[in-house]
Amino acid sequence: MYEVEVKVPADHGGVRDALESAGAERGETVEQVDTYYDAPHRDFAETDEALRVRRVTDDEGERARITYKGPKVDSESKAREEVETGVEDGADAGAIFEGVGFTPAATVEKTRTYYAYDGYTVVLDDVSGLGQFVEVERESEDVEAAREGAFDVLRRLGLDPSDQIRASYLGLLLE
Repeated sequence: MYEVEVKVPADHGGVRDALESAGAERGETVEQVDTYYDAPHRDFAETDEALRVRRVTDDEGERARITYKGPKVDSESKAREEVETGVEDGADAGAIFEGVGFTPAATVEKTRTYYAYDGYTVVLDDVSGLGQFVEVERESEDVEAAREGAFDVLRRLGLDPSDQIRASYLGLLLE
């Protein structure tokens, strides 16, 4: 299974209006703090991988997840293998990584609002230091079909798929 994601820079006002007009189901709004780690045994920037601890804060409190993202498998989207699991304490997870030689590379902070629309998750991200973005994503074994569907969702929201940015927020912040 792959996470197939398409991301474009976009002002949220018009997109939010388009989502509401289309009957998209609004989900939660959360604060996320993602700490990315460098490995002692290989260069994740070179291998196009990522390892992070994500701390999510919402109305119910804070929770944390560890995520590994493999290299991109598609030249026209950000499709990649993703493995994720919950952890009880994000700070402790980070301390474990550091204890075995992983080092914090950077932190990405964002406010994220989720919508469900036509089988896709549409996310409005406001990223500290970068601005506003819209992500359209879904998990699928059929990368091409999921990517084309995501492009169609973007078009229906008044956005241009050719504005896509394949770099991660981490990559954009490090540029």
